[in-house]
Amino acid sequence: MKRIFFAVALLFSVTTCWSKNNVSDNGQFTISNNRMSVTVTKQGMLKELINVGTGQNYASEDYMWRLYYDSPEQKEIEITGDKQEVSVSKTTNGILLDYPQLRGPFGVLKAHLQLTITLEEDKVRFSSKMTNGAEHTVIRELQYPLVRNIQLPGNYKLITAQAGGKIYDDVRQHIITNGFMDKPYKRPDQVFHQLNLKYPSGVSMNCFLLAGEKQGIYFGSHDNLFQDTWHGLRLYRDKDRKYTVLESGLYKYPNCFSGETWSNNANVIAPYSGTWHTAAQIYRKWAETWFDHRETPEWVKLMPSWQRIIFKHQYGEYLFHYPDLYGVMKEAGHSVGCNAVLAFGWWEEGMDHGNPDYSPDRSQGGDEGWAAAIREFKKDGDKLLMYYNGKLIDRESKFYKYGEGKHVCYHDNTGAERIEQYRFTNYGTWLGEYDARSFVVANTTHPAWRQKLIEMADRAYRCGANSVFYDQLGYGESMNTDWDLTKEYPVPNLRVLYDKGQTLKYIRAHIQKLDPDFALGTEWLCDYTAQYCDYIHMYPENSGYDSFQEFFRYTFPEIIFTDRGLRDDTDVERRVNLNILKGIRNDIEIYRCRDLITDTPTYQAYLAKVNAIKNKYARVLLAGRFNDIFGFSVSSPEVKAKSFLSDNQMAIVMTNDLKDSKQITATIEVPGYHFKESATTGKAKVAADGKKVVLGKYDLAVLIYEKN
Repeated sequence: MKRIFFAVALLFSVTTCWSKNNVSDNGQFTISNNRMSVTVTKQGMLKELINVGTGQNYASEDYMWRLYYDSPEQKEIEITGDKQEVSVSKTTNGILLDYPQLRGPFGVLKAHLQLTITLEEDKVRFSSKMTNGAEHTVIRELQYPLVRNIQLPGNYKLITAQAGGKIYDDVRQHIITNGFMDKPYKRPDQVFHQLNLKYPSGVSMNCFLLAGEKQGIYFGSHDNLFQDTWHGLRLYRDKDRKYTVLESGLYKYPNCFSGETWSNNANVIAPYSGTWHTAAQIYRKWAETWFDHRETPEWVKLMPSWQRIIFKHQYGEYLFHYPDLYGVMKEAGHSVGCNAVLAFGWWEEGMDHGNPDYSPDRSQGGDEGWAAAIREFKKDGDKLLMYYNGKLIDRESKFYKYGEGKHVCYHDNTGAERIEQYRFTNYGTWLGEYDARSFVVANTTHPAWRQKLIEMADRAYRCGANSVFYDQLGYGESMNTDWDLTKEYPVPNLRVLYDKGQTLKYIRAHIQKLDPDFALGTEWLCDYTAQYCDYIHMYPENSGYDSFQEFFRYTFPEIIFTDRGLRDDTDVERRVNLNILKGIRNDIEIYRCRDLITDTPTYQAYLAKVNAIKNKYARVLLAGRFNDIFGFSVSSPEVKAKSFLSDNQMAIVMTNDLKDSKQITATIEVPGYHFKESATTGKAKVAADGKKVVLGKYDLAVLIYEKN
């Protein structure tokens, strides 16, 4: 009897439990643990993808994959999982789907596809392996896993990692509005609408969520190769020909030629319980296997804002001169509690011109004159961040005409040089319409280009800058990549992000030897490249009501990044509040870096108030850890409130950004802490005991608590 009991107990203690012979009487294969359950039919359909804790099934008994291949006659020939003969069987820890050949619109494709589904503690892993046996073909794309006609409760939201994070209340309407309008007439819109969402082109993490308040479903590609990954969100037509059938999944790009084998085990799905923070923790747990962020210099942690200013523009106009750095610029910065300048266009050719020559501006005393201005600027502790572009090579530069420029640049799928153009204008229309400046794009892995980047850092250090900044090294371009033309079909490099990350790692190691306090920055927020930087200049802009940058901030609280796009006196209070609420630094770029904040009096006055609060409580608000909504509770859901932790202190930032003028009264509970003091803007009021706050439209309150 004891042996029987022990055997039963052992059966239920294993993580993955199989039904009889792993297949029931109706031909279904099920794997499950205490968090999730997956069922596949003998036809290879995904019947169940269940959150065991809540009972929510996201699947609808539909196929799980499709692929696309090229032949000499046609491109993107589609093969789908519902038209195949498949053998489904159990493995030691999962389900195997074996397709010995594939049926497509032109008959049988001699390709062998194997798909494996396995359970891990908190996620389902969907692995794939293919061998292409069809001559003169290349399998370009595999969309797997797919959850077709995904079943969502009505209150689910879409959370993406675009520019740190965005949130959309109605995923279907968002796809219709933004997917269709994004590239009208360029897609088969008679079949489906599709959202443009690809890592790492503007997407900061390789995951997205469909999230409810207490549960959701996580899609992530835990890809240690950091390859391009499409985040699949499509709407297909229902029986009434309306776009309501939602499909979600992950797409990879094998570029698998005849005689080659390709595999991938990076893609995972997790039906999770709890808030979106649970999903963020899944991603962070994977990131811990590669995340390599150094301790950020203290001055960067304590930097509330910077002024981003162009000295000389690409068409030759001087907007500012070197003495302005320690004159009007310094005065403007100090008027708003800002002590840093990110200097653009300090070289002779001017902004977005002459890269990577960056000739000394002889009319202003060359590098000696620039270094002297920096020394004067830094006398009161101000910081100078020195700009270079990390990838663009001006076709009129000496480096391109007489140096290595032609050899280090990317080439497209025809072998032609990849070209980017920048169309800044002066007061007329000619420059922007006709006379654009042309650049080729550098391959950052090339030794000659890496040496150039090192020389840039050394020059910034010699001139006395506190940091070297490389524009456009933070992301992986969709179009600007290098193509290999040596095979039957051209193949792009799909690891541009990895290449750039390794280049930033190389630079970081170099500047660390120069001075550990010398900082490294780049543009575009993306996890793999951000790990090697001390700060990130945000791109693209993300300050609308769909902004959800707490997604990235909570997942990677170590990473410091800025806002973008606040260039005049428009929508100032809401956007400045949003930055302090989430611990985001202010990028002061008045009239696209052509003027100073003294010319935007509303922005100047309000940022001065908020930065005074930031600087007063810098140790917790700036150098502390972003803790999102944890450690406290607020009675009103209309109040936006976030916490920051440092040593024995907690700061709670609260704001009211409702579109109407409604006043909000909220009570606050902070277990284990006692109230110390507060600071406010507008007509905000904080009770003497710190337990109640009254906020009018765009009011701000910062409350400081100490541990009991």
